[in-house]
Amino acid sequence: MSSPDGHVRPERSAARSAAGPVVAITGAASGVGLALAHRLVESDQVRKVVAIDERRGDVPGATWRVLDVRDPAVADKLRGTDVVVHLALDLDLESDPKARSAFNVRGTQTVLTAAAAAGVRRVVLCTSAMVYGAQADNDVPLAEDAPLRATSEASFVDDLLEIERLGRRAPRAHPGLHVTILRPAVLVGGTDTALTRYFESPRLLVVAGSRPCWQFCHVEDLVSALEYAVLEQVEGEMAVGCDGWLEQEEVEELSGIRRMELPPAIAFGAASRLHRLGLTPSPAGDLAYTMHPWVVSGSRLHEAGWRPRWTNEEVLAELLREVAGRNSLAGRRLGRKDATTLGAAGATVALVGTAALVRRARKRRGI
Repeated sequence: MSSPDGHVRPERSAARSAAGPVVAITGAASGVGLALAHRLVESDQVRKVVAIDERRGDVPGATWRVLDVRDPAVADKLRGTDVVVHLALDLDLESDPKARSAFNVRGTQTVLTAAAAAGVRRVVLCTSAMVYGAQADNDVPLAEDAPLRATSEASFVDDLLEIERLGRRAPRAHPGLHVTILRPAVLVGGTDTALTRYFESPRLLVVAGSRPCWQFCHVEDLVSALEYAVLEQVEGEMAVGCDGWLEQEEVEELSGIRRMELPPAIAFGAASRLHRLGLTPSPAGDLAYTMHPWVVSGSRLHEAGWRPRWTNEEVLAELLREVAGRNSLAGRRLGRKDATTLGAAGATVALVGTAALVRRARKRRGI
């Protein structure tokens, strides 16, 4: 069955469709949660949508429950629910890392425990393909059952790995509860991450000797994949993304942005020091995801009949439209005046020069 947006919707029997599941969505007031709430409210395969967030969003037809997902009272709000999609995560680059991690982990723990207490049969979690890790020896593409080799050195990855650990443990602690995990590639469509900010720079930083591969996932495709999980057409752990990938040279040709190539020691040294000084929100570990491949196959969703609507080329074009007029240096947003002053060549000098200045300052202090 085709939906108005061109995605193939999962097939279900007439009897099942007439009843349909009651679906609760956390984080439903914005982002992916808001998009999913709109989609499921319009679906004739879902009986009811319960939208949960700290504020009420604009989704006519949804039943709203306004509360913090860390509140144990969420269990009462989930009674009568068949499926919970947990999307209430703080992935804001500017958030305090400790507070952000506490919210993400505690919120997931509470939702999983509350779902089990309320008799929910399935919880759907959404992390990222970043959990596979960006490694020089990764297969291209990675099988979905490949080991998770991410380290804690990149933005949010520690939180995402812990969320997955909680998701895997939950069915053992709560028999009868099933957990599905979706891992999108570089997510685009109203998102702001270290990887989308990479394309806000006047030059694309390339670490010498690396072989970047880029695979994107449009929010619309993630939402359609989440719908498959909600309707229990897929289960387990699976990746979501466009078919195939783009080499760095293809990205540069399509974007029209030239590269800035630096030796690894300079690139990582500058990124580490800038982050340590609080000048940039991205830790040096984020660089690995622009150096090494972490492309995924997405075979499990494909076997269920799901297909992405967007291609990598189309998503990259959409991303470039979204970031037009923005300027970032090493993940740090620059004001218009700063960007004009620096210019493209000046950005390179600033990145390398900042590292040199930090080294000299450390020497003067005897560190």
